[in-house]
Amino acid sequence: MKIADTDLGEKPLFLAPMEDVTDVSFRYICKEYGADMLYTEFVSSDGLIRDAASSLKKLEIFDYERPIGIQIYGHIPGAMVAAALIAEAANPTLIDINFGCPVKKIAARGAGSGMMKYPDRMVEITKMVVNAVKLPVTVKTRLGWDDESKNIPELAERLQDAGIAAITIHGRTRAQLYKGEADWSLIGEVKKNPRIKIPVIGNGDINSPQAAAEAFERYGVDGIMIGRASYGRPWLFREIKHFLRYAELLPEPGISEKVALAKRHLKKSVEVKGERRGMLEMRRHLSAYFKALPNFREYRLKLVTENDPAQLIKTLDIIESVYENYQKN
Repeated sequence: MKIADTDLGEKPLFLAPMEDVTDVSFRYICKEYGADMLYTEFVSSDGLIRDAASSLKKLEIFDYERPIGIQIYGHIPGAMVAAALIAEAANPTLIDINFGCPVKKIAARGAGSGMMKYPDRMVEITKMVVNAVKLPVTVKTRLGWDDESKNIPELAERLQDAGIAAITIHGRTRAQLYKGEADWSLIGEVKKNPRIKIPVIGNGDINSPQAAAEAFERYGVDGIMIGRASYGRPWLFREIKHFLRYAELLPEPGISEKVALAKRHLKKSVEVKGERRGMLEMRRHLSAYFKALPNFREYRLKLVTENDPAQLIKTLDIIESVYENYQKN
């Protein structure tokens, strides 16, 4: 599969952009486990053109992350063009437009999946961004606003005609948020449309190797994007790749691998963000890595309150020792 001139190989796996999750350190870990394409956290067009420090910080990317896309969102055409030009200056592989985020504060003002109500404006913004930048432009969107307005088959054609290089479709409407099951039938319909020449990437409920294999085989998508299922489980990329190649399931990583992973992630977070912020922003990840362990409350409390990296490393070593013995017994 190729997006413009970027060859991602056969059946590539994409890490979905997730606010407060897909920062530099988490992308580093997912790349290590086999993600073929990464995305930054989504970035507000308003924040970028105001020169907001928090928004500009999200544009920081490294060569080892490539290929990587910067995703922007907004509802004002001029602001989206200006933001795309700022993002382009950070030299990503591509610019992605977020027409899929269902969060109320974003959708209510017509950004993210709120744009599903205004397909003409969505196409206008897309065309303006495509014409403004030299990099490939892609779009991430949903099936429609609600069950009565699932317009993605027609909309995908219009977005392709506007010049996008690929489309990612989440198999829910905005009204569903993240509830219920993702409907991949319309994603498959878009892919099977003979007018669609660009890659179609499917997204939604890919939480196991078997689900990924079914998505490729049944719906014919070119790639799969994985979001919430990778949080606390970045080894899912490795599991899927192994299953697609050998048709067998890998065992769950042992406690030693999870502890080693947590240490690498912590080191990268502190290295990139500094000790205080790096420690604070690791708390959500550390808790997620070990959420399946029994009788873990005492250690979880330490993981989410410790401010000293050295002490946190000691806690991780204790966790490894305690739960290795637990597993052996």
